Order: sequence, then structure tokens, then C-alpha cells
Amino acid sequence: MNLKQITKKDQYALKKVYFNSILSIDEKIYTLEQKKAWASQAWENRNFELCINKGNGWLVNKEEKIIAFASRYPTNKIALLYCMGDSQRKGYGTKLLHKVEKEAKKEGLPFLLTEASLISYKLFLKNKWTIIRKEKIIIKNIVFYRYKMIKTF
Repeated sequence: MNLKQITKKDQYALKKVYFNSILSIDEKIYTLEQKKAWASQAWENRNFELCINKGNGWLVNKEEKIIAFASRYPTNKIALLYCMGDSQRKGYGTKLLHKVEKEAKKEGLPFLLTEASLISYKLFLKNKWTIIRKEKIIIKNIVFYRYKMIKTF
């Protein structure tokens, strides 16, 4: 396993990780319709590209294949944190979260924010993040819930 900084050339591979990660979610948590709407954002939402191209992010490589990544954009927000379906619950998300937090502290940021999904918010809670509120958002006319969260340093 290898941890390295994200570059623009990683963009397509990161979109594939994002897409795979979402589609692998248990349908007891998100319906197939929700997963399709959410996963499409890798190709249809300009913010995804901004998070990769202008953000500060890290990825995990295993045998030359990207299996997980996290990105901060803007500076004080974790905008993306995703793992391939077969790489979830193996510590990669935690490793990336710790790296992103460490870099933010080194830069002197007093806090980080995120909007965590119904599956990722537990990872953040385990790492001493606090829920600010539960939010309702709409993607492609489909309702989603997520958690606005913060961690202060």
C-alpha cells in the first residue's frame, strides 16, 4: 500500500473509485435510484473536478491501482473521501482521514468541515468529529440525507 498526493493525471481513476464506491453501497442504506444519481456526479458535477484539480488530496495505491482517496476543497473542508467497494472497512479511509487532518493541522487550520454520508459519518465520529446537523439535499430530484460535521484542532 502506498500513500501519495493526488495530481491532475489521477482524475479519471479517482472518478472510477468514486463511482465504484457508491454503487457498492448496501441498498438498505441507499436505494439503487439514489446510488445512480449520486454516482453520476463524478461526470456531471463540476465541483468534483474542482475538488481534484484545485484541492489538496491524497490517494492510496495498492499494486499500482488507486483504491481510495480523500480531498480537501476548499482548504478547510473534506469534500471527498471514497474507497473502492472491495477495499472498504479495511482502514484505508481512516488512514486517509488521519493524513488529511495532519496536513490541515500543519497548515495551521483551526478546524475542518465535511458533509458525511449515512455510511461515512460513523468513521468521522470514531475520529472525534462532531455532528453540527443532519441535512437534506436533492440530487437529480432524489432526496438524500447527510451530516454536516466539524473537527476542531
